[in-house]
Amino acid sequence: MSVDRDQVLRSAAAQLTRKGSSTLDEVARASGISRATLHRHFAGRDALIRALEDLGLQECETALDLARLGEGSAQDALRRLIKEIEPAAGLLAFLVTENQLFEGEDRHEGWSRIDDRMAELFRRGQESGEFRIDLSTAWLTDALYGLVGSAAWAVLDGRVAAKDFSYMIAELLIGGAQRRVES
Repeated sequence: MSVDRDQVLRSAAAQLTRKGSSTLDEVARASGISRATLHRHFAGRDALIRALEDLGLQECETALDLARLGEGSAQDALRRLIKEIEPAAGLLAFLVTENQLFEGEDRHEGWSRIDDRMAELFRRGQESGEFRIDLSTAWLTDALYGLVGSAAWAVLDGRVAAKDFSYMIAELLIGGAQRRVES
């Protein structure tokens, strides 16, 4: 029987998104394979997490491309980005809680690429007068990650309707980042 590695990875992502402390046995069971089969594809939890990181980064890059960040207003581009990143939100929520991904010199260069692209969107919004200049682009980028993760957990827990995901994040982030003209 041939095992589709991508499908196993997506099943593992779904399981770990629901329960970050899942054992490899639970991940294998959720993927419909044995632990031995899972181990043949991923030498251990660390290898699985690294593969999930690659998948999450790939999905973020795709969302950034689909959002067309250079088109229209920065606020409209941010709304598009939030909408496009929604399918990967649960995986991102899980990944940002995995400290091993952000410790030491082994940090994946993909995080910097994504951070840079998001920061550029916020910088463009600051330069156009749409976003406040007293909030750093790094902070706005981190706030976006935080809101995406929080909304993903809230939807997963049933505290928030999935249809409200994009609206809630955009309204809160843009509302807080929006530059207000003093009268």
